[in-house]
Amino acid sequence: MPEVIFQYEAGGLIQVTANAGDILLDVARAANVPIDAPCSGNGACGKCRVRVLEGELDSLPSQHISDAELAEGWRLACGSRIAGDVTVLVPDIASAYQSRMKTADLSSGEEVEIFAKLMTDVKGAGVDFSNDFESVRLEMDVPTLDDTRPDNERLTDALCATLGVEQVEISFPCMCRLAQVLREDDFRVYVSGLRKGDSFIALDISALDEPMCTVAIDIGTTTVSAVLSDLKTGKLLAKASSGNGQIRYGADVINRIVEQTRPGGRERLQKAVIHETVNPVLSALCKSAGVEPRRILRLAVAGNTTMNHLFVGVSAESVRMEPYMPSFFHWDGLRAGDLGLTANSAARVVLAPNIGSYVGGDITAGTLAGLLWDRDEFTLFIDLGTNGELVFGNRDFMISCACSAGPAFEGGDISCGMRATDGAIEGVKLDTSSMEPDFSIIGEAGQKPVGLCGSGIIDLISELYRVGAISSKGHFAREGRRIAYDKHGSGRYILAFPEESETGREISLNEVDIDSFIRAKGAIFSAIDTMLKSLDMDVSMIDHVLVAGGIGSGIDMKNAINIGMFPDIELEKYAYIGNSSLAGAYAISLSEHAEEKTVTLAANMTYLELSTYPGYMDAFVAACFLPHTDISLFPHSVQEA
Repeated sequence: MPEVIFQYEAGGLIQVTANAGDILLDVARAANVPIDAPCSGNGACGKCRVRVLEGELDSLPSQHISDAELAEGWRLACGSRIAGDVTVLVPDIASAYQSRMKTADLSSGEEVEIFAKLMTDVKGAGVDFSNDFESVRLEMDVPTLDDTRPDNERLTDALCATLGVEQVEISFPCMCRLAQVLREDDFRVYVSGLRKGDSFIALDISALDEPMCTVAIDIGTTTVSAVLSDLKTGKLLAKASSGNGQIRYGADVINRIVEQTRPGGRERLQKAVIHETVNPVLSALCKSAGVEPRRILRLAVAGNTTMNHLFVGVSAESVRMEPYMPSFFHWDGLRAGDLGLTANSAARVVLAPNIGSYVGGDITAGTLAGLLWDRDEFTLFIDLGTNGELVFGNRDFMISCACSAGPAFEGGDISCGMRATDGAIEGVKLDTSSMEPDFSIIGEAGQKPVGLCGSGIIDLISELYRVGAISSKGHFAREGRRIAYDKHGSGRYILAFPEESETGREISLNEVDIDSFIRAKGAIFSAIDTMLKSLDMDVSMIDHVLVAGGIGSGIDMKNAINIGMFPDIELEKYAYIGNSSLAGAYAISLSEHAEEKTVTLAANMTYLELSTYPGYMDAFVAACFLPHTDISLFPHSVQEA
């Protein structure tokens, strides 16, 4: 069998065997080699580039690989089959993102204050943050020949006497530690558990007084973020994030669902998110806070509907099939041990309830944190990530929908697009006359650009439109040093020439990229427009706009309005609220009342299925221009030349 060696750009290698004719991308996935493939190997994005160092591949020609690059050995992994022994170079961009573990520095107190304020705000809206977890110190008689009660009976008797309960249940992880811990300090111990009425469930036992902990997890399609907190005080103890290991199976949920239907797909995807992503994040949290994983006694998870299904290992195939009904909206009864999580195996895992096939628990959690349900004013909630989800309403009603914006907001479907990591251009300004760029890059001083992330793409398209470099259809209409045209007359704007970039390749935005992004922004605006029209309302009636999600942090709201992505209303009405999904999960992790509130919110929220709503497609087509076919909707949109 042919030998395949994957050589990482930063050093290190993985060596496997494969069958002749196997697709290189499939071989890489089987070997857990992260190769960037937002389109999941359909040949559409051109991101799964590898460079042949030794040997040969049987590769299909691709518009994404130039003749010069082909001569240098560059190939697309999705379009290359194994022909014999081969060594390929894997670029850092995918592996660096997927394996990058970020643990937040809480020493400044800024992050701690953010979550403390959230707790105060949600409490102020009437949510009780008390819970039924208790930790109690026990002193028991040491066994003698005259007192031969087994350890579990001795513990049960002591708990009943101390807590005044009638029934005690000892969990499996607590029972496993019981004999050893009791004898560490002559039957003086601390027992942590959950009290319900006249019963108590013992979850953990320790010779020391250790904090009881809870974890909130936001499982995004691209990124997984989590916080570890004290169960009784709510104090933030640690925060960490990592790229979702499922990213190698495609940037969007549809590609993940398709992968799940293949033999072994469900197990591969669950392993990628739990064992490769969530568990390392949990370990990082515990290490940062100096606590043992067994002290995690409760977990709250917020993710979109598909992510929730893939996380628990349940088929999500019905999500993409008419009538678009998932296997579950709300599911109770999960334990950490059921999923193999790095936590107390008896810890309850709470899933924020889904609302519809494409509006999931992340939006329910975000709505909880955004307090739409406690406002008199009409509020629009926009979550921008791999897709776009919207909620509109106030304390009297709420309506939600999702739009097929695709992964363009996170750099997918864009030739030089990338996620918002080091090297990403996140902000752009153009000189009106020369069209020379001034841009900001994520990373340390001196960092060269690698590509464009979502906020940078919004800025660049807005600026190109403002200076008259592109038409309302996204076609180039000016000449300049940084504007080039191919033999077919299709233009592109060059942000960085090869010698100016980190990769040695040009960073540019072409007309195909612009068209993809116009469709993505058109999906957002048409969804807002359709949702409001379904209520006999219009954008003038919006009092507040809350923008959430990873892309939102860098968005210039004025530029987003200028290209027709967001409604043209007063900038003062817009506010960025960060990762609202994680914020809501944090509240759920601490409060059973918050958990109950999300169930009520999800059950009472109207879900609008845009694909079947009359007039939506017409609204979408009308929005696929800069800024819109109806220019009167955007009186403040600017085109100076």
